[in-house]
Amino acid sequence: MTDEWLSERARAAEASVGTGFDLSQCVRERIHQLGGVQSHGTLLAVDPASALVDTAAENTAALLGTPADELVGRPVTAVLADADWAEALAASAEADFVAATLPVTAGAPGHRTGFDLSAHRREGLVVLEFEPRDEGDAFRFAGFYQEVRRALRRLRSAGTVDDCCRAAVGEVRRLTGYDRVVAYRFDGADGPGEVVAEDVREGWEPWLGLWFPATDIPPQARRLYEENWIRVIRDVDDPTVRLRPERRPATGTPLDLSGAALRTVSGYHLEYLRNIGVRSSMSVSLLREGRLWGLIACHGAEPRTLAPEVRSACELFGTAFSMQLAAIEERHRADALERSGRDVAAVAGLLEEDVDASLLRHESAVRDLVGADGVLLVRGGRVSSAGLPVPEEVVRALGPYAARAASGGVWSTDRLPELLAADGTGPAPEACPAGVLLLPVGRSGDYLAWVRQERPTPRDWAADPARPVLVGPQGERLTPRGSSAVFRSMIRGRSLPWTARDQAAATEMGRLLTELVLRHADELDQLNDELRMTNLDLDSFAHVAAHDLKEPLRGIANAATFTLEDAAESLDATSVRRLETMRRLAARMDDLLNSLLHYARMGRTGLRREDVALDDVLDAALEVAGPRLAEERVRVVRPQALPRVGADPDRLFEILLNLLVNAAKYAADRPDRTVEVAMEDAVAPGTGRAGPAVVVRDNGIGIPDERQEEVFELFRRLHGPRERGGGTGVGLAVVKRIVERHGGRLWLTSTPGEGTAFYFTLGEEPPGEVGG
Repeated sequence: MTDEWLSERARAAEASVGTGFDLSQCVRERIHQLGGVQSHGTLLAVDPASALVDTAAENTAALLGTPADELVGRPVTAVLADADWAEALAASAEADFVAATLPVTAGAPGHRTGFDLSAHRREGLVVLEFEPRDEGDAFRFAGFYQEVRRALRRLRSAGTVDDCCRAAVGEVRRLTGYDRVVAYRFDGADGPGEVVAEDVREGWEPWLGLWFPATDIPPQARRLYEENWIRVIRDVDDPTVRLRPERRPATGTPLDLSGAALRTVSGYHLEYLRNIGVRSSMSVSLLREGRLWGLIACHGAEPRTLAPEVRSACELFGTAFSMQLAAIEERHRADALERSGRDVAAVAGLLEEDVDASLLRHESAVRDLVGADGVLLVRGGRVSSAGLPVPEEVVRALGPYAARAASGGVWSTDRLPELLAADGTGPAPEACPAGVLLLPVGRSGDYLAWVRQERPTPRDWAADPARPVLVGPQGERLTPRGSSAVFRSMIRGRSLPWTARDQAAATEMGRLLTELVLRHADELDQLNDELRMTNLDLDSFAHVAAHDLKEPLRGIANAATFTLEDAAESLDATSVRRLETMRRLAARMDDLLNSLLHYARMGRTGLRREDVALDDVLDAALEVAGPRLAEERVRVVRPQALPRVGADPDRLFEILLNLLVNAAKYAADRPDRTVEVAMEDAVAPGTGRAGPAVVVRDNGIGIPDERQEEVFELFRRLHGPRERGGGTGVGLAVVKRIVERHGGRLWLTSTPGEGTAFYFTLGEEPPGEVGG
């Protein structure tokens, strides 16, 4: 994990040193278990149940009058009054990590003196830190409270993040007396940092606007800054005081000093501070939503001891800064939401019932909403875009981000190529946009996205980011600032960042789109209900009308027949011809009514889906259609085995029978007449994706392009009623209705004089379509 955190550039720089320096050692260092404390104070770790000392710093003899080896295993009350131990025990019980501070008189008899005692809990122990107290501090801190109040009031008056940072560095320098105080903001959770505000003593080199490599503050240090909000180093040349025992018998590891103010310092960090000419330092964490946003970093040219009151004030100041930062951002977000609401409402007014099409029709206004270079809409497998083109592989890669995004929220990045590479999708394509603001819409994985192109940005570095490791007089070392040189580089692969206003506009757009889509969905549901009722009424009407018409029709046909049989000899030729025409037309109408009844029945009966062998159904259809095919000399071509399909076998039989008879009717005048039944991968019109389909292909007369849609209409024939074997023109309409009842699709391809191929799919089993 830590090796992955190191950038390729950092690893390359490390390798270029050529002397064996391992930067990853710095990243992996367990800085909370270095086994020592700074020497200006001392430390005891005590079992709260027995009051026995578990661990002691080696300098307890000098500060408390009893050697560490003698204190370990003995009651802490040997050097601390019972009442003070009880107070420390009670104060530390409220939190596992936050230290409570109280003034005490401590030490062995004859060595008792005043200390500031800090107590917190870690690893089931009460960690006690003793710092000698200057009795003159009581007078000095008498007015300190008013100074802190004034500092906090100035901080609260800041209206922007930059104002907040400037106020913070000035007030912290006034409270602490350090020579340089800077506000340092991280570029992302693991990124480098920029000095955004500074208050510095005259004669010290200014750092405002400079960037520092991410390797300056490795991940484990950042995690500690999130837990322990203040870190003070009195003197970079301080001799570390070791702990006894070095490893606790209960854990086999050194005592965890994550929450200790006296915790010793990593050798890497001490070298870092020496290289920038710093003798003492303090860092105060600045958090946003629980994550490290930045630091207030303080540097001194001489050793500096900060009393617990000052440290507490600075920690309080950091907390107030973090809260003010959140308040400023929330205020900006609210203002952005109000302004963007008006803009989004204007864009929404341009949208019509066809939301997808109208979004792209007014893409310029949609793009201007967030200052984007392009817009991309992915819905139901369809991809539409305008402006800056987005490669297909990027469109696919964004789908999972949309699926994971919170409902009603947005997702954004100003460094998409870096993100795609980190996610293991490989290097981003050359035309990849640098920034994406993504709004999930509708079904999982569908989204509306705004994209921005790369905006190369110059950046001034306080150290060469390509060389975080240099060789100095003491060998390999981290060298963040070896001289006053400023290294300028160009940041590539990033867009302008998305602002709070951009994100608010996208969020508001999502809300309005949801309202539009839901409203249109309600309207569509209502129309579908009306359509279903209309279809039912039409089906019922067709069934009743056809059934009721047949009886008078039979009467007409019978009357004509009986007249011809009984009186044909006494009638003239014209009357006989008219009676025969009446009988023929009655028979024709009877066929049409039978076809209409059959078509109506297709809409009224249920489907009995089951797993059927396509070969078996084809065999049954050929038993009926075979004689007609043989009569027209049409040879059947089929593969050795057809797959199984999910369908109503009776309705599937009807599909194949109609298509086979159709091939016999429209056979071409050629010796090699064939009809083929097969299963192929085919692309249905309008889908763009290939899938399995049953095909019935003949080499007959074919169908002209302009009439191919007509063949599926009810009672529509492309030839006269007595041509090509006659018929009512219902067969293909029935086939289409059966296929659609299965949830499938029916289409054809045809070339006049060469033949026709009918393709159909059978869809998925729809709910409620079983039985009947």
